[in-house]
Amino acid sequence: MNCLNKLKPLASSAGMLSRTYAFKSDLKIKWVRPEKIPCYKPQKSGDLHPMRPIAGSELLKDFQNSKELESADDTVRAMFSLENNRRREMLENFKEEMVKRVQRHELDYGSVEAKLGLMTAQIRSLQEVMEKFPRQSAAKVHLKELIDKRKRFLRYLRRWDYRRFEYVLEKLDLVYKPYPTHFHWITRKDSLRKLTDIHCDGIKSTRLQSYRELLESQQLDFLAKKLANLEFIRKEQMECKVPVTVTDGNKQIQAVKKQYEELKEKRKLLEEKTHEEE
Repeated sequence: MNCLNKLKPLASSAGMLSRTYAFKSDLKIKWVRPEKIPCYKPQKSGDLHPMRPIAGSELLKDFQNSKELESADDTVRAMFSLENNRRREMLENFKEEMVKRVQRHELDYGSVEAKLGLMTAQIRSLQEVMEKFPRQSAAKVHLKELIDKRKRFLRYLRRWDYRRFEYVLEKLDLVYKPYPTHFHWITRKDSLRKLTDIHCDGIKSTRLQSYRELLESQQLDFLAKKLANLEFIRKEQMECKVPVTVTDGNKQIQAVKKQYEELKEKRKLLEEKTHEEE
């Protein structure tokens, strides 16, 4: 028994040594788990604007073009206004407005565009309800079903008539957010691996850029030295009375001279530009 007690600290120290991979790395990379956004929120559903506030003085849907109410008393008009009626009447006005944005003609209520406008009005109304009463499970389930149904309709319209699909998105202030093709869990290990790769790529790109700038700063001196070496080789060949391979009209010398002059002119223009900016 005493021998086992003596071996316990050794085992714990061995376990600590074997788990060094789980310690924090020297790289200053911090990962924060992203906030989970419910699917019925506007950020996930794709609704860019909420349900617009409707003025209470607006008349009901069936009485907006009534000639009798135009000459009626203020008390009578107030009875047919939205502020003195149920919220359902206000929603009916909003539905009519959203459908009229995309309908093909005045009596169009059955096309795909009209159905999308109707569903968008219902979705934004339910989103407003969920903001005030987030524990209404029945409204939440109905809202999720409507969002999924609208996605299916948008996918169908996108497949068969892309121009009309873009038109509907613009008129209804929507962003199409399809389901991901491959689902994967967001884990700390995978996220840290990606962040480490991004960090290493950033270090590599900065070092390559600094090395490129160093080489470009030495390029002018290198070309001048290369021209001097070619001239020296030509002079030595002429003095030794051997076949001269480097001549004044040689393509290699002409190319080096041209590159040297262009680079020199470019450096001069850059210096003038920086001087003017200062």
